[in-house]
Amino acid sequence: MLHPSIDFTVYMRPGVRVHLAGIGGVSMCPLAEVLARMGLTVQGSDMNESPTVEHLRSLGIEVAIGHSAENLRQCDVVIRTAAIKDDNPEIAGAVTRGIPVYERAQAWGAIMREYENALCIAGTHGKTTTTSMATHIFMAAGADPTVMIGGTLPLLHHAGYRVGHGDTIILESCEYCDSFLNFFPTVAVILNVAADHLDYFADLNAIKRSFRAFADLVPEEGCTVANWDDPGARDALAGYTGQLRWFSLKDRSVFCHAENVAYYDGLPSFDIVIAGQVYAHVDLQVGGSHNASNALAAACSAWVLGVDGKFVAEGLNRFLGAGRRFERKGTFHGADVYDDYAHHPDELHALLTMARQRPYERIICAFQPHTYSRTKKLFDQFVAELKLPDVTVLAEIYAAREQNDIGISSRDLAAQIPGAVYCPTLNDVTDTLAKLARPGDLILTVGAGDIFRAGEQLVKRG
Repeated sequence: MLHPSIDFTVYMRPGVRVHLAGIGGVSMCPLAEVLARMGLTVQGSDMNESPTVEHLRSLGIEVAIGHSAENLRQCDVVIRTAAIKDDNPEIAGAVTRGIPVYERAQAWGAIMREYENALCIAGTHGKTTTTSMATHIFMAAGADPTVMIGGTLPLLHHAGYRVGHGDTIILESCEYCDSFLNFFPTVAVILNVAADHLDYFADLNAIKRSFRAFADLVPEEGCTVANWDDPGARDALAGYTGQLRWFSLKDRSVFCHAENVAYYDGLPSFDIVIAGQVYAHVDLQVGGSHNASNALAAACSAWVLGVDGKFVAEGLNRFLGAGRRFERKGTFHGADVYDDYAHHPDELHALLTMARQRPYERIICAFQPHTYSRTKKLFDQFVAELKLPDVTVLAEIYAAREQNDIGISSRDLAAQIPGAVYCPTLNDVTDTLAKLARPGDLILTVGAGDIFRAGEQLVKRG
């Protein structure tokens, strides 16, 4: 039964058997664990074996590899990721048997309604980092929050979630397929609004309408926190009548802004000023102006929810980054090897300009585009950003949920970038990086697919 009208909360009780289709996903895995801790019997399926699948099995959660209607067994309800379509055999099998099928976001939405404070952090970029920063702040404040991040965080023992006992839940909130419109935020954060996920959204205006609908979910007593420096966010919230708190890294007239900004080896240090008063001083351990902006978003959200500024300083000063967000992997022949999840031109720009502020002789970027549709529709922007490194190495496009019906390849990008090297396999990427590396280099493996494996293999060779 697709699009059931019954609220998912009726299934949130011990003894219910729930099947998660795509259980190895970054937000499905924590959902599986949260539901299991609530007493539900959890099972699932994924397309491939992975460390995530192994972890779930270690918790007693049964995971089948491949999608088949037989995997459903005697489940009472199915939850699927946004990438799993109606013709998937498990979804079709559930419909045939009358088993209700819910979207992942609907389950998270039902869970967050149990909390007094639901801090939902959205934006085309920066969601994982900002959600992680907010987690550091609320953990420092002793709020014991429940957290769901679309990545991993060392503070959470390299997991992407925690189940707390406090009255606050903090969730990374994704716009893809309008997933975040299933949420119930009391505080909604909008970091930026740009063209992305154009396999779902018709254009940038459709994306802006989606983010506006997200803000409209906030109740009258709640608050929306948004980035004044981002034109897309300003457009999306034009005429918004709810309580709105803007933050800005550039404009000192805005409600929450930065003052006395300085950079030390690319690491920002500044005062956070809210309502005309210094709320906190922070010395970030993550570089770039984009991370200073993310810190303002997390801090403004904390202010809205009554957190003392000293905990903002403590939490942000201890934040060393989320997994796959400029994550250090090691060294190879005197070169530092880092990995980053950037997969949109704006994210690439933020990453590469931040890298330029670090004391390296050369920047070598091994980039793996993510999805054929994104590469095609943002082709010129990708070319412009990938000209920024000293050397660009291009892995083949990571298909994710798509088929290459449009006949595009990373080879097409390489042809437009002087000196770029095209590598058809990840092993070729590793070999190429090994030949290029020299002392004083920063080697970046970049993308939302499995490009990180090339950097990890390189470090092992060292």
